[in-house]
Amino acid sequence: MSSGIIAIVIVVVIIIAALIAVAAVTTRRRRLQQQFGPEYERALSEQNSRLRAEAELTDRQRRVRKLDITPLSEQARQQYAADWVATQEQFVDSPQTAVARAYDLVVTVMTERGYPTEDTDQLASDLSVEHAATVGHFRAAQEITGAAASGGAATEDLRQALIHYRALFSDLLGEPADEADSTGPDSTGAASTGADSTGAASTGADSTGAPVAEPAAAISNDHQWR
Repeated sequence: MSSGIIAIVIVVVIIIAALIAVAAVTTRRRRLQQQFGPEYERALSEQNSRLRAEAELTDRQRRVRKLDITPLSEQARQQYAADWVATQEQFVDSPQTAVARAYDLVVTVMTERGYPTEDTDQLASDLSVEHAATVGHFRAAQEITGAAASGGAATEDLRQALIHYRALFSDLLGEPADEADSTGPDSTGAASTGADSTGAASTGADSTGAPVAEPAAAISNDHQWR
C-alpha cells in the first residue's frame, strides 16, 4: 500500500472519529437539555460556559445516582397531603408562620424520600436532577422567605411563596400530572401555575405570558386550593 493511500486512510479515520465525537457531544447535550429544561439555561447563565455548565449538570446526575431516593408510601402521601391542607389554612391567620411551616414540610418530605437537606444550595441542585420543572419554584419561594425574615415581604409575596412551595410539594409527593401543578417556572423561577383539584393555586398569565397574581384575599377561599 502506497504512502498516499495510507495517508488518505488515516485522514478518513480521523474524520470518522471526529464525527463520532461530535455526535456523542450533541447527544449528551440534548439529553441534558431534555432532563434539566430551564435548569440547563440557568446553569449556562451562571457558568458563562456551555462546557462548564454541562459538566456541573453531569456532576449533579452522578451525585443523585448515589443517593437512595425512594417514593413515598401511599399512607405517607395521604398524611403529608393532610398536613399541607392544615398549613395553607393557617395562612389566613398567620401568613409568615404558614410559609415557614410549608418550607419545613417540603424539607421533611425530601428527607423521607432520601435527599440530604443540610445544605439549602445543594438541596436545590439535587432537586434539579429529578424535579427540574419545579425546583425553580423552590428557589423563588426561598427568595421570598429570605425577604420575609428581614421584614421585606408583603402578604401577597408570602402567598406567592406558598404557591411556589405547593408546586414542588406536589411534585415530591408524586401526584399525577393532572392533579399536581403541571406548569413549572421559567428559567427565572417565575410561577405560571393553574388551579386544579389538588390545591395548586392559579396565578394566571397576561398576553405576554407573565404571571398575574390574584388578590391576597383569595388565599382564604378554599376552592382556590382544592
